[in-house]
Amino acid sequence: MKMVRIFVLFLVMTFGTVAYSQSKVVEEVQVQSKKLKKAVDKKDESAQADSYYNIGETFFNDGNFRKSEEYYIKAKNIYEKLNDKPNIEKASRKLAQSQEKQNKITPAISNYSRAAEVAPSKSRALNTNDVTRLSVNSPEAKEEAIQNNIQLNEKDNDKGDLAASYSQMADVNIQQNDIPKAEANLKNAYKISKKEAPQQALEINQKLTDFYVENKNYDKAIEAKKTILKEDFVKENSKKEVEQIQELADIYIKKDDVGEAISLLKKSYGIALEKGHTLEAQKSVKKLDSLYNVSENTDASVQLYRDFLGKLPDLVAKDKSLVDEKILEDTEQRISQLEKEKQLKDELIRKKNVFNYSLIGALVVLIALIIFIFRTLKKVQVKNKKIALQSLRREMNPHFIFNSLNSVNHFIATNNELEANQYLTKFSKLMRGVMENSTEDFIPFQQELDLLQNYLALEKTRFADKFDYEIEVDESLNTQSLKVPGMLVQPFLENAIWHGLRYRTTKGFLKLHFEKENQYLKITVEDNGIGIEESKKQKTEHQKARKGRGMKNTLERIALLNDLYHQEIQCNITDKQNEQGVFVEIRYKLVNK
Repeated sequence: MKMVRIFVLFLVMTFGTVAYSQSKVVEEVQVQSKKLKKAVDKKDESAQADSYYNIGETFFNDGNFRKSEEYYIKAKNIYEKLNDKPNIEKASRKLAQSQEKQNKITPAISNYSRAAEVAPSKSRALNTNDVTRLSVNSPEAKEEAIQNNIQLNEKDNDKGDLAASYSQMADVNIQQNDIPKAEANLKNAYKISKKEAPQQALEINQKLTDFYVENKNYDKAIEAKKTILKEDFVKENSKKEVEQIQELADIYIKKDDVGEAISLLKKSYGIALEKGHTLEAQKSVKKLDSLYNVSENTDASVQLYRDFLGKLPDLVAKDKSLVDEKILEDTEQRISQLEKEKQLKDELIRKKNVFNYSLIGALVVLIALIIFIFRTLKKVQVKNKKIALQSLRREMNPHFIFNSLNSVNHFIATNNELEANQYLTKFSKLMRGVMENSTEDFIPFQQELDLLQNYLALEKTRFADKFDYEIEVDESLNTQSLKVPGMLVQPFLENAIWHGLRYRTTKGFLKLHFEKENQYLKITVEDNGIGIEESKKQKTEHQKARKGRGMKNTLERIALLNDLYHQEIQCNITDKQNEQGVFVEIRYKLVNK
């Protein structure tokens, strides 16, 4: 007989493993796994968390609290990452309830506390009361916290939490040894939950039944168990029906009513065979075998095992729970694989981002270095150009200085001491003005005008019989605020006198004119000397061999001013077309400072 039992057990283990799911659970998990995959593909973290939460709810409602805890944790972690406070509160509370069902009190308290932190005022009070209920040892304090939650749940019409609160109150009543109140609260909990939460109703009914059995009130325990067998959610679920009949049989065994227990176990065995519940059928067989052994009815036991062995192949073939278990296992494996792929992708993206950011950082540093070098070089170039410009400004035409000193020497040699003194006075005044403005790129127009007048007065003293001059200034020009490059015009005046007017046989004329033309200052230098081409012909071989610096320096100054200050200075020097002389036109932007 013992060998038969071992053989039956072996066959059951061969055909399947423990099943804990019904087809609705499997379907819901599959649906959520598909949603989860879409959410991962779209990188929608909120939708991922929702799928995890819904899977957790499915397992919770089926009474699989270990699995529900696993998925609630996944959902909560994502909600925390997104700082989604309403969903953090929801997931934390359900996680705490799932942990409490597994008697994990410390983490449950932690999650009720977290739910209270992020919840609005009503939910905060609910979660705070649960923290108090689990934290304190005083039955009175527990009772007060639970009563507060009952009031809140009744106000919000939350049937699930209300039934749980009545069940918790019954636990406190048992702790206080108040049996009538415990019984009343468990009945209230069962009445509320059977419509809204069948799984919770089964748990509460089991608690009520256990309560009666512990108090050896078997008739009430039998009555409670028969009551739940009449419920639609049990009659429509053959597996639950078989389990409840088996539990009812256990009560009859404890009551020493073996005959009724055998009758109930035969009934549960028959339903299990008909509906294809392999493990439930095996449990009924084992319990019947145990009862037959007590009554030493070996023939009945042998006949039972023969019947079970003969029907086992068909039973397994009809057992959907085994298929459901396999499907559920495969679905969870796909979810696990999806999570691993997501982690791998996230890691690859992280490494890629690190590389990209490093590359961008290196490029930014490189670009900053290039810009720094470029700006430094630019500053050096500008500084060099300013130094060059300053150097050019400080250079006076050697002809002018040399010839001025010759003139002084001539005046002294001819005993014309008064002329020499007057000339030296004007010359020193001009030189002082030039030196004072030698550090500035632009000087007030009035100062420039005074320098040029002083210069022409000196040249007129030297060549009194060679030319007369005239300076005209447009009245619209503000001679005080307008600024111009210092001594830029002087070399053109010097050329007009030294290379044009002094070679005339009769007295010539030099005209210097300043006028405003839109946003430009137009300067013209006009003389009636011998002209450029004729001047070149009259140069001696010695003069041709010497390189003049005055005009070259001036053109270099113009180029530097244009480069540094964008003055757009234009200079045109031409021989007059129908008469002797040279016409010089200079144009540049007005600078008001």
